[in-house]
Amino acid sequence: MSLPLPDHLPRQLDVSSNVLSKFDSVTLQSLNSSFASSCKAELDESIRLTKTQIHDRICADSSSFQRQLSSAKSLKERLDALSGHVQTLSVTLSDSKSGLVPVLLEALEAHQSLAQESLDADVLSDSLSHLSECRAQLDALQKLVDTGDLPPAVVACHALNSSLISVPGPLKDASVVFEIQARLRVLSNCVEELLSDAYTKSIIVNPSQVIIKPFVLVPRSLKPLPLSSVLSSISSASLASHLSTLRRDILTHYIECSFDQPTSLTVSTMKDTSGALMHVLGRFPSSPNTTDTGSPLANVSTILDFLHKQLFPTLPSTHKHSFLRSLSKPISTAVLARLLIPGLPSQLEALPAFLKIAHKAVDLEDKYIVGMLDASSEREIKAWVNNVCTHYERQRRSHILDFTRKLIVQSISSSEPTFYAQLSLSQDTPDKVRLAPTDEGDAWGLDDDGQSLNAGSRSAPEEENVWGFDDNLEEEKESQQAKPVEIVEDDPGDAWGWNDEEPVPEELGQGEDTWDDPWGEEPSLSVVTPAVRTVPVLSQRPSADSAPATQRASRPTGSTSRHPATSGPITEPYLVSTLAKSIIRTVEDALREGQELSSSGTFSTSPTSTTTPGALIMQSGALVLDLYRAVYPIVAAARLVRPGDVMKFSNNCCWLAEEVGRLVAHERGVLAMKDKLEECKSALQVLADSWYQDGIDKQRTALCDILASAKGFTDTSDQDRYDDCEMAISRVVREIRSAANAWKPILPKGKYYTAVGAIVEVSLQRILENILAIPDIPEVESHKLSELCRILVALEGLFVEDFSESSFVVSYVPSWLKFSYLSELLEASMADLTYLFEEGALVDFGVDELVKLVRALFADTPLRTKTLDKIMGGHPVR
Repeated sequence: MSLPLPDHLPRQLDVSSNVLSKFDSVTLQSLNSSFASSCKAELDESIRLTKTQIHDRICADSSSFQRQLSSAKSLKERLDALSGHVQTLSVTLSDSKSGLVPVLLEALEAHQSLAQESLDADVLSDSLSHLSECRAQLDALQKLVDTGDLPPAVVACHALNSSLISVPGPLKDASVVFEIQARLRVLSNCVEELLSDAYTKSIIVNPSQVIIKPFVLVPRSLKPLPLSSVLSSISSASLASHLSTLRRDILTHYIECSFDQPTSLTVSTMKDTSGALMHVLGRFPSSPNTTDTGSPLANVSTILDFLHKQLFPTLPSTHKHSFLRSLSKPISTAVLARLLIPGLPSQLEALPAFLKIAHKAVDLEDKYIVGMLDASSEREIKAWVNNVCTHYERQRRSHILDFTRKLIVQSISSSEPTFYAQLSLSQDTPDKVRLAPTDEGDAWGLDDDGQSLNAGSRSAPEEENVWGFDDNLEEEKESQQAKPVEIVEDDPGDAWGWNDEEPVPEELGQGEDTWDDPWGEEPSLSVVTPAVRTVPVLSQRPSADSAPATQRASRPTGSTSRHPATSGPITEPYLVSTLAKSIIRTVEDALREGQELSSSGTFSTSPTSTTTPGALIMQSGALVLDLYRAVYPIVAAARLVRPGDVMKFSNNCCWLAEEVGRLVAHERGVLAMKDKLEECKSALQVLADSWYQDGIDKQRTALCDILASAKGFTDTSDQDRYDDCEMAISRVVREIRSAANAWKPILPKGKYYTAVGAIVEVSLQRILENILAIPDIPEVESHKLSELCRILVALEGLFVEDFSESSFVVSYVPSWLKFSYLSELLEASMADLTYLFEEGALVDFGVDELVKLVRALFADTPLRTKTLDKIMGGHPVR
């Protein structure tokens, strides 16, 4: 291969290239004979020059040329000789008659044909031999089937099938093989059918009998077949199906049925009509009056003994272990679900007999389920029996809670009967419940020495009877606690213990407020007139009779003592639902039952148990209270929208809290539950207080909504606006009286007056805020507002028990005096206002409130300015 010429060297064009270039550039006009002659001359000249150069080159090195020429001639001669030898060899090898290759190929073809014939003969011989063997096996199998010798027939079927699987390749698609396979399937199915028929004849299970025959005679058989050989010969899938059916029938007709109904079992050995021996397990229904609860376990033992002796030894090893294990779990489950769990008694007296049955069940599990059926069993029966105490207590707890739930739900379906309980005031009772103070000082800061006392310190001595009960009230209370009486009264006021035999004073019916009193009280004639501090009466005002004289002229220094001195604790009756009594009785029964179980020694304390016997049942007592707190507000939601029912539920919770405290303090054996019961007591007390407060708050909200319709009591000079405001205040009075009527027969007196005082207080505060917020009050509107305020004076009758005495409204309505003076100030002159301020009668008003009121009532005059300066200097110190 010539090397390429580098690009930097000049290229030498040959003659042909030059001539071709000239032809390429010639045109049609310049292409003529002269152009062709010039090109030919150029080519000739180039050829001549080339020959000259060759000749000169040879002449320049003639010796080398001659040497190369002789070498070339020698090579030519040797090449010709070699070509002759190759030609001769080719003829020797490839000649069609005498050549080596054709002769060799012919010999190889002959050898191949002979080898193929030999192979075909061998394959034919092997195929015929295998077919002959299969035919012999098929004939032997047919003979075994015909003679009824089924176990060897099964072996022959397997052997023939193996032979057909290993058939030589040339026979795989042979029709004779397909025919043998078809006959084998027919015979195998026949053998399987005969074996299944033999199984059904040897093992018979029906609701009345279990029959097991050790030997069975099949058709065309010369001798009976053993049951073990039948079971070992039957196919694995068919045997598994038969054993599954057998397990189901035994469990259904004998194991489970023994627990579901009284049953008697018998075991016998007899011969059938053909004379074959058979073992029979018979089942017969027992008398329904049979009381032996241990007979089901005996029946299970009988069944397993029968099967262990007659059936289990005949099972093939491939299926025996799995069949026995398949019986283990259902039997354990049946013992638990059909005997022990349903038979768990609900009474302590029945537990010893039940524990005997439970221990028999454990023995059955040890001997049969673990020892015979499954050694790796989890021993569920023993685990359950070891915790039988826990199971018993959980069942009792479930029954107790379910009974409580039904009790609560049933109480809603009809009107609840009630009784009166006694609220003891000898403990830490709120000050407002004890009305009579021990301090006779001036609570309004009007004493001459200038020392003011806290108005909230009005409390009665514990030995005084604030409500004026008779001296024999404690004896009545003790008799009621000894034997509570359920009362449903049309007039519940009798429960307060008033002297019904005393005549009603005439002045009782002549008071300003004659609304129906649900307590049906009669005034006590032995009360003491409270001490008062007198303030001069404003006789200049024509409307001075708008408020009671005792309020216009004086401020009380304390409330009236209404309890005579007694040697026992002070109590107040209040209404409680008998459902609460049923709840606390259920709690007591649960605690007592737990104590009895703990002290009975029926269950020994397990070293692995974290609780002692009876603890769970005793805990159910606290759960009963929790269930009542959770369920009753839900199921009684429709009822608890009424004011009276709200307070009754509060009373129920309060009474339950007291009773739980009594249980903790006096019942023996509840120390283990003391903390939980204390927690329940606190929760019940909180629930009682919250529902009590919620009942008050609902009334407060309703009253505020009513007063909102008055729109701030503005523009009362307009008759329509005045009518609207009057209607709003009248509705407030009606609503307060309605709530008081609903609460009075339910709440204890202290709580009753506190609740009524709270809703009266919020009404007065809202009206005070609205009136004091009016920037300008003309004279006409001031008279109208004063008239509206006097409407609420009728509410003072709610806080009067004896009309011969002053009311104790100020003990429960802190804004009462402030509101009463507001009605007077609205119609008072500047001089009257100044006089009241200087006398300290307006201490309930803030300085800023008085300044606003003066500016709203009076025109801007020097006198008003002087009065305002005096007021802004602060209240006078007394």
